[in-house]
Amino acid sequence: QVQLVESGGGSVQPGGSLRLSCTASGTVNSAYEMGWYRQAPGKQRESVATITSGGSSNYGDSVKGRFTISRDNAKNMVYLQMNSLKPEDTAIYYCNAKLYRIGVTYVYWGQGTEVTVSS
Repeated sequence: QVQLVESGGGSVQPGGSLRLSCTASGTVNSAYEMGWYRQAPGKQRESVATITSGGSSNYGDSVKGRFTISRDNAKNMVYLQMNSLKPEDTAIYYCNAKLYRIGVTYVYWGQGTEVTVSS
């Protein structure tokens, strides 16, 4: 079993920055793909950024050039540095862990941390 706990959310003005952290515990290890997803009110959950076990990252189009995902395998931590925040970045941000095995994918979610971007 894997437990994910997010932190670092809050309120910020447009153009500001926040750094989200995700602490992973349990059976998680460096083999997991980690990611950040978000869900705004009335919208579906969307992928923000993912990072593979090898360190390759992918970003949603709306955050490219502004957000950076990173991981510290020794500490079982994943981070999301968010710069140049916009009101449309307002959402609950969820940490995600995936483990791919033949025939099955294990998926885990944190409880989320709220980010509000408003003047």
